[in-house]
Amino acid sequence: MNAPLDGTAAGGTAGSSDGSSDGNVAGNTYDKYASTNPIEQRMMRGFFDALDRMLEGLRPEVVVEVGAGEGRVTERLVERFPDAAVIGLDLVDDDLAGDWAELGLPMFFGDATRLPFRDDSVDLVVGLEVMEHIPSPERALADIQRVCRGTVVLSVPREPIWRAGNLARGRYLRHLGNTPGHVNHWSSRAFERFVGGRLAVESVARPLPWTMLRGRPR
Repeated sequence: MNAPLDGTAAGGTAGSSDGSSDGNVAGNTYDKYASTNPIEQRMMRGFFDALDRMLEGLRPEVVVEVGAGEGRVTERLVERFPDAAVIGLDLVDDDLAGDWAELGLPMFFGDATRLPFRDDSVDLVVGLEVMEHIPSPERALADIQRVCRGTVVLSVPREPIWRAGNLARGRYLRHLGNTPGHVNHWSSRAFERFVGGRLAVESVARPLPWTMLRGRPR
């Protein structure tokens, strides 16, 4: 297969050489994937069940997860697609680099609005819980469209349910339930309209309290 990286990735990094992020906002440090709260565990099972359905029937050769965080989803993608080249990408962060090294995963630093991959070089782009953190989500979606030749799977918190859930649990009261780092807020219908400007939406799932969709570049 052709190498998807555009330019060099020396030292395990990719994207802008100065580590800039065009104002992208890092997420909060709470790791919902590792939660021991039974309610949150049930929600995460619903989330991953929806993701599994979105990935059914796909046989990608090159997979990129944008906003890979601690690498937990990237690890699942490696297990699901053992014959694919699976790459995780996130902003420069020493702690994340340590997480990735422990998992032994191929990870790169980069910017979601300037993906370090060639045009039409990626079969599957996955971006879970990332678009709500990007001040210029239109630019990120346009770059995903540029690099993807196959399928895109995206998820975001479903508003206003997300913030209502935070308030009900007494979280982020000073911010009216808004999770730190969330700068974009979409209802399911609004997110589908937003993504539909760049992707032909094939499937939409609503595992509480998220919106997840699958589409192909137009």
